[in-house]
Amino acid sequence: MQNSSISDLPTSSTHKHPSKTNSLIESFRSFSSTDQIPIPKNALEQIIGQDEAVKIATIAAKQKRNMLMVGPPGTGKSLLAQSISLYLSKPSVEVNVLHNPENTERPIVEIRTAEEIEAEKKLFKQMEGKLVEPTNVPGFVAERLGFRCRRCSKLSSARLSSCPSCGAEKFVREDSRSPFNDLLGPYLDERGRQDRVHTTKLNDNGMEEVVVYERQDEFVRVLDQKLLEKLEEMKKKTPRKTIVPLVRNNFVIASGASETELLGDVKHDPYGGHQGQNSLPSLGTPPYLRVVPGAIHEAHEGVLFIDEISSLEYIQRYLLTAMQEKNYPIVGRNPHSSGASVKVESVPCDFILIAASNINDVSKILPPLRSRILGNGYEVLLENSMPDTEINRAKLAQFVAQEVRKDGKIPHLTKKSVDLLIDESRRRAKDVDNVSNALTLRLRELSGIVRLAGDISKSLDEQFVQPDSVELAIKRGKNIEEQLNERYGSLWKASQGDVGRTEKGRNLMEIH
Repeated sequence: MQNSSISDLPTSSTHKHPSKTNSLIESFRSFSSTDQIPIPKNALEQIIGQDEAVKIATIAAKQKRNMLMVGPPGTGKSLLAQSISLYLSKPSVEVNVLHNPENTERPIVEIRTAEEIEAEKKLFKQMEGKLVEPTNVPGFVAERLGFRCRRCSKLSSARLSSCPSCGAEKFVREDSRSPFNDLLGPYLDERGRQDRVHTTKLNDNGMEEVVVYERQDEFVRVLDQKLLEKLEEMKKKTPRKTIVPLVRNNFVIASGASETELLGDVKHDPYGGHQGQNSLPSLGTPPYLRVVPGAIHEAHEGVLFIDEISSLEYIQRYLLTAMQEKNYPIVGRNPHSSGASVKVESVPCDFILIAASNINDVSKILPPLRSRILGNGYEVLLENSMPDTEINRAKLAQFVAQEVRKDGKIPHLTKKSVDLLIDESRRRAKDVDNVSNALTLRLRELSGIVRLAGDISKSLDEQFVQPDSVELAIKRGKNIEEQLNERYGSLWKASQGDVGRTEKGRNLMEIH
């Protein structure tokens, strides 16, 4: 997809809806504190100064395209990526790993849709049987389950050991001295009450069928032969482990991920997955239970966000393969682990890749990976600054209001405090990016000033953040380079001063 067509895409919402722009300007002109500034519900509308990137992100979300964002830190790359995921539909499948009885070290992948999962839930619900009152079961069943008195035949709670009508002990069996107690014992509780009673009945065809009655609090659950057969069938069904659930977050961050975190792994088992045979117990954990999905698998049907993608280095090749094939095997990645011999083939990983990079690191991105992104997506250069206009100043005030609400622990800012932040934004655009009549879009640094000013006002028990707190926050919030410049006049002089003191110290030590 060529970038030359970007200008033909729909414009951002503020351009499509002049009324929103007018409303934002009116609120900017009249607000006295940032708690009066409305915040857009649309996440993409909360991103300021990146109209072109927002335009592309909207299309990427609708068309499910990849995206590489290039720009300095703090310009909104993470927020853009997260906003794209909000436009995606909910995941439609879950991914399971099944036990393979023929070859345990080659577990099987199972993909189930929401409809199949719901059908299984309904089946389980049907197999629960129906609950009935103790009056609706045969007398001897109610008696064995502890509801019916053996002496007077009156019904009462199974929790009561004595009949409230005649006072007889309900759970003491008359055959307590029977020589068959050792056989009956496993089916009776300590006082003679049974939790489960097996019996038979004749069906409509005159055939004898098994019926099971289970005590469920003050009710009785009835399981007929058909349900019992289904339960037995479910028990024999291949065991599974869900590695990517149906209900999940469709935005997965893999920034700084290792090979294992990104691609998955199979855990080590000190017993080598030993399975019991005949009467011997199982010591190990089956391989399918030790499978761990990677970020690429967890992002299936969603967004995989990787900030500073060049930091992945050689792992970019594996990421490229996953994007091409839309599935990637999970294997044990430690050659000294018992998981090294386990491999799960064709685990789905159909995701949208949203990657971010600084300008200086673009050359470190694998060329075939960039080609894959451009072949089905966009490369976007983010803005460092925006023109110093009234609408953009209003957007900057909106940004401040958003940051206060996101933090949740600091007071709102007064209008004069916001004006100071706008002045600081102008200064940074001029000093850092050498752009006049502009406002900086390195908003993470401004966000730090907002929070620092809020903390100062909070310590002073102020209802709103006052200009004095913002001025102090601006002073304290300067980075090390700015502080060194102020103290020594330049970074070179600062470094030379440190070198001189170090050399002087060495000479003194040699003299002594």
